[in-house]
Amino acid sequence: MFTQRIDSLKTLMTKHSIDVYIIPSEDFHQSEYVGDYFKARAFISGFTGSAGVVVVTKDETCLWTDGRYFLQADKQLRGSDIVLQKMGQPGVPTLEEYVAKHLPKDGKLGFDGRVISVLDGHSFEEIAKSKNGSIEYSMDLINEIWENRPALSTEKAFFLEERYSGESTKSKLERIRSVMAEKGAQIHVIAALDDICWMLNIRGNDVKYSPLVLSYVVMTMDKVFLFADENKFTDEILNSFAGLNIELKRYNEIYEFVKTISKDTTVLLDPNKMNYSLYMNIPKDVKLVEERNPAIVFKAIKNETEVANFIKAHIKDGIAWTKFMYWLKHNIGKIEIDEIAASDKLEGFRKEQEGYLWPSFAPISGYAENAAIVHYEATPETSLKLEPKGLYLSDTGSNFYEGSTDITRTLALGELTEEEIFNYTLVLKSHIGLARANFPYRTSGYALDILCRKPFWELNMDYNHGTGHGIGYLLNVHEAPSGFRYKINPLRDE
Repeated sequence: MFTQRIDSLKTLMTKHSIDVYIIPSEDFHQSEYVGDYFKARAFISGFTGSAGVVVVTKDETCLWTDGRYFLQADKQLRGSDIVLQKMGQPGVPTLEEYVAKHLPKDGKLGFDGRVISVLDGHSFEEIAKSKNGSIEYSMDLINEIWENRPALSTEKAFFLEERYSGESTKSKLERIRSVMAEKGAQIHVIAALDDICWMLNIRGNDVKYSPLVLSYVVMTMDKVFLFADENKFTDEILNSFAGLNIELKRYNEIYEFVKTISKDTTVLLDPNKMNYSLYMNIPKDVKLVEERNPAIVFKAIKNETEVANFIKAHIKDGIAWTKFMYWLKHNIGKIEIDEIAASDKLEGFRKEQEGYLWPSFAPISGYAENAAIVHYEATPETSLKLEPKGLYLSDTGSNFYEGSTDITRTLALGELTEEEIFNYTLVLKSHIGLARANFPYRTSGYALDILCRKPFWELNMDYNHGTGHGIGYLLNVHEAPSGFRYKINPLRDE
């Protein structure tokens, strides 16, 4: 099936004289998790992890993904002709290196510019320029071969009351405008869904697990243009906009709207959080201030109401987890329980808690060897039966009105091997090392991460992913800039 899809894509590439075509994981907003409409990379490759990029040339198809997904990608690509490129591993070329090598002289590099970030777009520009080639960014070739492609979400949005958000939309707009004034910008273009939802105190269900609303914002010193499906908004939301001079426009109208920005205007935008097509539609003579969205830092610093609510959310999650552990301990080996049944049972206990909405990410419920797959997602074909022995991993989370949670627990279901005991203890030592850290103000996650990895590095071992991350308040479960990792990631700026 996937071979046929790739062949169809190559036929279109030949038709449009495209030598290399790139299919990333993102939506039009550079989101980590995306709605079904945007899962083009999964459609073409069969790899369903949240992060990865497919590159198709006339002779080869490759998939790049990070260490969280090496095991999953290896399994899901097995039997196909797609070459797995394990990012960051010795001898593995970067995406850019590969594209530069395989784009022929005078060749054409293609991608849908709406799902490519500004920074990546600039990088591809340089590659094409070095080959005296060109870029075609206005063609969504996947759409031409994707029959019965899921439609864009039409789910309703909802208003997040101030008893949960802790700050009015008016106050948030004023704070952002103060940064605009500092930067000398008259317009701020925002494409990041979590920044928009935080700013306007709205939430939705357009992205599975992440309570977001598909939207863009163009903000001036006295007006907000909100580009979204107006049918999503309830009377409560529209009433909350009263007096804030917020004007609703059609979702895709933004691409033409930004073309009308006058040349004597300064625009603030975040090249990490904006797609290449939108950026290219801004007139060339407009002055750009390319910096991080002000909302990123504002929303990362939780106010007193949010902190208090987060505690309530974790108490609720703790109650559900305690009930789940009791149930599992008293039923393991007595009734049949597989990975999916265990995950469903835990969610059932969460649903008993007031204010529960839905999971904050795809549940990771793994037993035995499946627990070693970092972002494993059980399916009817892979779900293992739990037995009264070995280790069971549950990495799951909740979205409550009081905030989002992300809870990882490893449970011993019975007798353990020496290796399992050793590895469990090693992870425990790692946790304790970081938990006991005493550090001065403004210490970064980069500096502290070694405290967690030290027990591993002493044994020439490591884990191929970050140690920890920030969590949004009923937003993205992975929220920058907070985090713990030793590898520099300019997109997180920890």
